[in-house]
Amino acid sequence: MHSLDIYRYNDTINATLHHNIGMPRNTKAINQLPPATLGALQKLGADLAVSRLRRKESLRTWAKRLGVSLSTLQRLEAGDPAVSIGVVATALWLINRDGELGNLATPEHDLGALELNVREAVELGQARAQASADTRMRATTSSNSINPTTGKN
Repeated sequence: MHSLDIYRYNDTINATLHHNIGMPRNTKAINQLPPATLGALQKLGADLAVSRLRRKESLRTWAKRLGVSLSTLQRLEAGDPAVSIGVVATALWLINRDGELGNLATPEHDLGALELNVREAVELGQARAQASADTRMRATTSSNSINPTTGKN
């Protein structure tokens, strides 16, 4: 087997194992999560565990209410980034905090896009100003030039 075939074979085996055993797959996206994001997920998981405990719910009962296995709930409470967003949303719904999900990525709070829009507007303004200056320069140049036929401006 060539090395490329071995990698494909290993990927197939890993995918099959993860699918059949129910183990989460470590995707490239999960492996590239910034430390601050991982920390936020761990805090969210810990906060969800506290919410469960304050309600005096056992792991087993809470997992049943979420519709997940006990191990998935434990992974959720540990802040595992491979837990599905649907499970996270259901957990937030159980503690009456799902209402904010719709606001997490609203365009008006997307600072990166807002900054990009400002930069684009500035660049557009500069381009328009340059175009106006070029037009004025051409108009001035053409009005100051001498007509070769008449010898006049």
